[in-house]
Amino acid sequence: MPETLAGTGTLVRLGLRRDRWLLPVWVLGFAVVAYSTAVAGADLYPDVRSRIEAANAVNATASMVAMFGRIYDPASLGALSLIKYTAFMTAILAVLMVILIIRHTRADEEGGRLELLGGGRLGRDAALAAALIIGLGASLAVGLLSAAALAAGGLPAAGSLAFGLGWAATGMAFSAVAGVAAQLTASARAATGLSVGVIAVTYGLRAVGDLAEPGPSFLSWLSPIGWNQQIRAFAGDRWWVLALPVALCVLLIPAAFVLRARRDLGAGLRDERPGPAVGSLSGVWALAVRLQHRVWLAWAAAFVVFGVVIGSLVSNVAEMLSSPNAQDLIKLIGGASALRDAFLAAEISIMGLLAAAYGVAAVNHLRSEESAGHTEALLGTATTRSRWASSHFVFALAGVAVLMVLAGVSIGVGAAAAVQDSGLVGSATVASLAQIPAAWVLTSVALAVFGWVPRLAGAVWGVLLAFVALGEFGVLWNAPGWLMDLSPFRHSPLLPVGTDAVPALVALTAVAAGLAVLGYLGWRRRDLAA
Repeated sequence: MPETLAGTGTLVRLGLRRDRWLLPVWVLGFAVVAYSTAVAGADLYPDVRSRIEAANAVNATASMVAMFGRIYDPASLGALSLIKYTAFMTAILAVLMVILIIRHTRADEEGGRLELLGGGRLGRDAALAAALIIGLGASLAVGLLSAAALAAGGLPAAGSLAFGLGWAATGMAFSAVAGVAAQLTASARAATGLSVGVIAVTYGLRAVGDLAEPGPSFLSWLSPIGWNQQIRAFAGDRWWVLALPVALCVLLIPAAFVLRARRDLGAGLRDERPGPAVGSLSGVWALAVRLQHRVWLAWAAAFVVFGVVIGSLVSNVAEMLSSPNAQDLIKLIGGASALRDAFLAAEISIMGLLAAAYGVAAVNHLRSEESAGHTEALLGTATTRSRWASSHFVFALAGVAVLMVLAGVSIGVGAAAAVQDSGLVGSATVASLAQIPAAWVLTSVALAVFGWVPRLAGAVWGVLLAFVALGEFGVLWNAPGWLMDLSPFRHSPLLPVGTDAVPALVALTAVAAGLAVLGYLGWRRRDLAA
């Protein structure tokens, strides 16, 4: 082994130990989603006629094509069932791989851990090599296990393998992108932002390319996410497209090592912009806003865009559910108008989960500030513990609330434009506001964990994923009622929201307040943790 790679195996074992809970949750989560989707699709679209009608409705809806892509074989159950996962879920996988790679490279470097380990026999390239080994291995595990899950769910084995390998190859490609980004910037936050920006651009290229007629245009072929769609799993299985993300890895991974050799430890190839000569922050509240506002703005922009797109789909919901069983369901719940409300309620619930994810991420910033030593410096001043924690926690609560307001208004505007019903703006906004207390419960859970067991801050993501799984697939799995009732989102009122929802909202708010108090008590009692 070259001297620059000395200690790679040790770092791989250390990384796997650090992520011994995180990685299995990610891998199993994708596999469970794949299996549940395959089973649910067979029940929802039992015959070829219902599949073709639903696929044609999707392909005829520009907003749906932009968000999820086209269905290239309308008669294919797999292509229809997994339409949301060839692009949207692939982008989520890419983000997770970026987080993983940055965590084991730039974040460890920024935190001083690599400098400490470098005092022993550790090669210059060992950290990057270990991170890429973990990232590529995790991507492959997600792909293969998801392929097995799809096949177990009743879909054809060849298409299942093509779909799984598409996920794996795309995850590998964005792991390589993150490896390069980690060399260009001097902070983990900047490296993550750069990598996520690349994901957003490639998703946008795919969306524009897929909207071309007959589609896709050359823009889709400029996007790794577009490549995953062009594998066309369950719609022809074009295996040769897998060579494109593999080729990107072959190009970017050596480039990352070349760039690593051209910079010093702790530095990036791109110089950091100096701050103003005179500081303008007046206290920890202004500091919290300064540290968190850019991330919140990115979330807000995404909420508005996705809200408008989701709202515009209401006019096509009935066309997408054309099987006899689905039509019977439509009649049972009160016709197309009730189906529209049910669709909006489901989408608003998803936005509530996403807002809770933002809240968890914002509160977990407390842990990252503590680990970096910034908290110790601030508490050495007149700043109290409660005031410092409150600056980030209150920003998280307010951020969640405003995100849901933006979600409700944007969904309502999109829906109103689609069906010419201005009343939907108000009803969608009220329904979105009703999701805020449940999202606050998760935000307060993050504070409680930070206050008592900060090393388990990442476990809150597992709690959120469990609630997501219960909400999406609890009925399909025949989960007991008491288990599903553990999720605060189970108790959030859905559209249309009436006065009978007030007790549930008050109870959820009280639970959030109790968890917050518990978190403050723990934070005041414990020592600072490294």
